[in-house]
Amino acid sequence: MKNPHDIVIRPVVSEKTYLAVEERNTYTFIVAPSASKPEIKDAIEFIFDGVKVSKVNTLNRKGKRVRNRRNNTFSKRTDTKRAIVTLSEGEIELYSS
Repeated sequence: MKNPHDIVIRPVVSEKTYLAVEERNTYTFIVAPSASKPEIKDAIEFIFDGVKVSKVNTLNRKGKRVRNRRNNTFSKRTDTKRAIVTLSEGEIELYSS
């Protein structure tokens, strides 16, 4: 089995994801591009004790194309994979103030 911390890279912290936590109990994470839904589910349940995952949705986001103004060349930001995790029981303490 892969290391769970290699599968789940970091949470996505934004206003939109914060509202999703409050309304639907869903959390968004950036995950490894090769991770599958069952691997993501097992990794979340392993990293955060007392959490039961009911559903995992994934989406691949293409990196933006960026132009360098100095020598007029183009480069590309990295592609990312996001996992939207819905919990049936438990809570993840990500947004502590």
